Amino acid sequence: MRTGGQIAALTRDDEHDDTELLDRVFFALSDPVRRAILERLGDEALLVSELAAPFDISLQAVSRHIQVLVRAGLVRQERTGRISRCSLVAGPIFTAAGWMNRYSKYWQEQFDMLAAALASTKPQRAPSRRQRRKRPSRQPD
Repeated sequence: MRTGGQIAALTRDDEHDDTELLDRVFFALSDPVRRAILERLGDEALLVSELAAPFDISLQAVSRHIQVLVRAGLVRQERTGRISRCSLVAGPIFTAAGWMNRYSKYWQEQFDMLAAALASTKPQRAPSRRQRRKRPSRQPD
């Protein structure tokens, strides 16, 4: 079963809810194992055992990481008996990206200042081969 990441519309009535969501998302993204799990889920839904395969940690540890991702709203877990299939839910990532984007004006200001500084410096060219092999000039007799 191949399904891509899903984008869930996140509408919040309360700024407090947004803060809690961001806290959960940033906490979930703070761990390299959880980020790797999200990367693997980008293209398709996978079984927990499939998600755990590349990691040198127990299946139980991977399950705990998945639960952190589920609580953050980044993963949807569907159970059929003892089989658990996980899929990516990208909506909370977009919410976090929107929050971070509010601060991009500060980065852009730094890039603008760097561009202005670079534009004001005169590029110095390396001497050409011909200039490096200057022949002694002939003096008029």
